[in-house]
Amino acid sequence: GPGTGLLLLTDVAGVLDKNGELMAALSVAEAAGLIDDGTASGGMIPKLQTATSAVESGVGSAVVMDGRVPHCSLVHFFGEVPVGTTVQ
Repeated sequence: GPGTGLLLLTDVAGVLDKNGELMAALSVAEAAGLIDDGTASGGMIPKLQTATSAVESGVGSAVVMDGRVPHCSLVHFFGEVPVGTTVQ
């Protein structure tokens, strides 16, 4: 259902664009593009690959979020402000 999702905790705010701004949502194609053009680097690459393969396997959505934020998963599901980057 719509509540199905994969959470990937990281030590940054989420997926950042070239300007270092948090990207709230990405398609699978956009996520692949970030890897291809070098915007995503280091440890973010396997996280994006995991997120995209989960979505392609039917998980619905995968969220890369900052595991350092207290209760980040609760904030993501129930908060007013989206936390991290949702790949869908």
